[in-house]
Amino acid sequence: MNEIKVQLTKDGSHTLMSSLFDDSYHAHNGAMSESQYVYIHAGFDALTTEFNQVNILELGFGSGMNAILSLQSALATTGKIERSIHYTSIEAYPLSLDIVSQLNYKQQLSTKLADLFDKLHMAPWNCDVEIMPGFILHKVHGKLQNFHSPKADFNLVYYDAFAPSKQPELWTQDNFDNIVKMMDKGGMLVSYCANGQFKRNLKAAGFTVKAYPGALGRREMTRAWKEI
Repeated sequence: MNEIKVQLTKDGSHTLMSSLFDDSYHAHNGAMSESQYVYIHAGFDALTTEFNQVNILELGFGSGMNAILSLQSALATTGKIERSIHYTSIEAYPLSLDIVSQLNYKQQLSTKLADLFDKLHMAPWNCDVEIMPGFILHKVHGKLQNFHSPKADFNLVYYDAFAPSKQPELWTQDNFDNIVKMMDKGGMLVSYCANGQFKRNLKAAGFTVKAYPGALGRREMTRAWKEI
């Protein structure tokens, strides 16, 4: 049984604690701040404009934090999505709507984004859902090891699994061998994790790996690219 508890982090936003993995979904120094830095600042906002469409693969839909922050960033300049986004997220342990309703993220979002946050969680699984014009969400209820895409068109990967010590099966080279095959050339993978074996596995799978300053006092995070 996986008991989920809501916890407050230092930036005032909630994270979740999983009894199954004995780990939190986000950094206790700041859940929203960490996601904003790792996946938006170092990932979404840094993606080259050469890609006409942003095709995101996320490992761990979880609280929906990365998805709503991606939407927030996409809407920040003009209030509409300039580059269409197809967001695929793999989640083996979906949260109940009761747990989602306890999260305080909507208090820190605009009214429009708060409504979109609800739409993300209400969207059915295993099919494309238009959350708003220019943003398609496809939530996959399953495990990464069983996921395959016939197209090599993901150009941004949010690798947001529980830590290697908690969920080691998701950090093996086989996973990255599979992911790199599903990515477009020049596509980028970002993760909060800077574990040495993780980076060696990425390199063995064919990624170019570069360290990047970490969030909230962490020394490093990881960014990796599929060779052009």
